[in-house]
Amino acid sequence: MAAQSLSAVDVAVAASTAEAAVTSPRRRRGSRAERLAPLVLLAPAVLILAGLRLWPLVLGINFSFTGDGTRDGTVVGLDNYLTLLGDPLFRTALRNVGLLVLLLPVAVAIPGLLATFIYLKVPGHRLYRGVYFFPAVLSPVIVGAIFNLLLAFDGPLNALLGGLGIGPVDWLGDPDVAIFAVVGVHVWATFGMALVVFLAGFATLDSSLLDAAKVDGASLPQTIWHVIVPSLSRTIQFVFVTTMIGMLTSMFGLVYVMTSGGPEGSTYLPEYYVWIQQGQMSQPALASAASTALFLIMLVVGLAQIGILRRAGKED
Repeated sequence: MAAQSLSAVDVAVAASTAEAAVTSPRRRRGSRAERLAPLVLLAPAVLILAGLRLWPLVLGINFSFTGDGTRDGTVVGLDNYLTLLGDPLFRTALRNVGLLVLLLPVAVAIPGLLATFIYLKVPGHRLYRGVYFFPAVLSPVIVGAIFNLLLAFDGPLNALLGGLGIGPVDWLGDPDVAIFAVVGVHVWATFGMALVVFLAGFATLDSSLLDAAKVDGASLPQTIWHVIVPSLSRTIQFVFVTTMIGMLTSMFGLVYVMTSGGPEGSTYLPEYYVWIQQGQMSQPALASAASTALFLIMLVVGLAQIGILRRAGKED
């Protein structure tokens, strides 16, 4: 009996070993195919990105080291970049970029707070969701034209301020005020998209954390700072980066319609400077240098923001 049962066990082990030997190559082939499948699916998008984004970027950087006018096509080294540093309009554009970086937390906090109130279902939250998103579907040209009327020296806003006993403000004619007016209009016109991203982030928030904070007697500011902000750190990082990119690359329409870079060049931004050099001054190489500088600024600012937010998230 023992010999028979032992032989049966040996037969079973041998059969399972043979089956494993047959199926293991299939499993290896299956695992290899599973590993390659994502690469195959990503390949078209990567090729399109490389062909339509990365290759033109490389060509633009290369073109920035050539000359304009009589030196067209001639390699001039860093001459275009030295010209940029010596141009007061470009220095103003860089100063305005610094101002945008300083105002960025406000531009992110506004949709973040509004999304928080909507998530907490304040009275009328459904109406607010649609109203807040509505400006995002308007063309920058339309938004600029509307606010040109509202912010005119004799416009409705100054009339309202006059009724309150406050003197009129030259919103678009004062060099110290115009850039703040344009940035404020841009934030109003675009924060609807960031609001949608924040609401999507709230969908992943564990509601039990809010319930625990409420039981512990936490106030709304404490709940936002200690529960919501750490839980939405990834979403906040994404909104910070996309908002900064939008400020640097999507304000041309507003600047063109509202101030045309004035007064006294105070509302110049790098993208508007690029358009002036390319479209009006016929200096494409200098425009390419300015575009390259804008790309480097976005890269540095974006990486710095991600690093700061990640460090803050780890400290929390």
